[in-house]
Amino acid sequence: MAAYNTKMFESIRDALTKNDNKIGERLKDFLRPEVGNTYVVRLLPNITDPSKTFFHYYNFGWKSFLDGKNINVTSLQTWECPDPIAEERYRVYNTGTEAEKTKIKAIRRSENWMVNVFVVSDSKSPENNGKVKVLRFGKQLGKIIFDAIEGEGAEDFGPRVFDMGAEGCSLMIKVEKQGDYPTYVSSKFKMPKALEDMSPEKIENVYKSTLDLATYVVSKSYGELLKILNDTYHCTSPDNDAKDSKEPIVTATVKSVSPTALTEEDNDKVIQDLLNELN
Repeated sequence: MAAYNTKMFESIRDALTKNDNKIGERLKDFLRPEVGNTYVVRLLPNITDPSKTFFHYYNFGWKSFLDGKNINVTSLQTWECPDPIAEERYRVYNTGTEAEKTKIKAIRRSENWMVNVFVVSDSKSPENNGKVKVLRFGKQLGKIIFDAIEGEGAEDFGPRVFDMGAEGCSLMIKVEKQGDYPTYVSSKFKMPKALEDMSPEKIENVYKSTLDLATYVVSKSYGELLKILNDTYHCTSPDNDAKDSKEPIVTATVKSVSPTALTEEDNDKVIQDLLNELN
């Protein structure tokens, strides 16, 4: 059996400290937590390359000022590359006019992760039970997961959160409603317990069934993102009729500046918007 072990766990934990496939066709691979439901899963390591157990990425989202459609794109900051949207936000927050600063608030930045999970129990869709799925999550659920791996909870959980055996700990994901947003604050890791009907051979097959997380993110070039920004935010494309814009057009030149001073925003609604866009 390709053993899951403490050394592998250490590689996963260390990777956390470092910071064009059509995703719509692969929705079936995602576990999609819904408000009012509870899910029990086991996190799965990438046994080939533990550093790829989690895929950490950033998104930008806004409603088009041209036609009102939702725009959601993966930031090039995911790969530590210059990003025209991040650069424009930085420019506006530091040297923009008051009108620009008001308008730029429409662009939301979210930080997200993906990880493979084995579904122990899905109260909403029991057909998912016993399958490997991709779990996408933001900072709130991430705090619970990463605390168990490298924070105060590591002493009680640590390597156990990736163990499919009798000493493994399942993650209970409880999705509740807080105002207009889902909340995961009641989610937690459970005490060690053996899973039913899981032989060493079945566990081995589960570990080998993990999905390549990087293929679930649609990446665009700097030029492509700049065009999206100009077309749907600045509305400066020659093809756009200014009369169709739902908001006053604010024209700006996107300059190449350092995005390091940008403040990270944790917005669970953005994550839900992303899921809604994929429907």
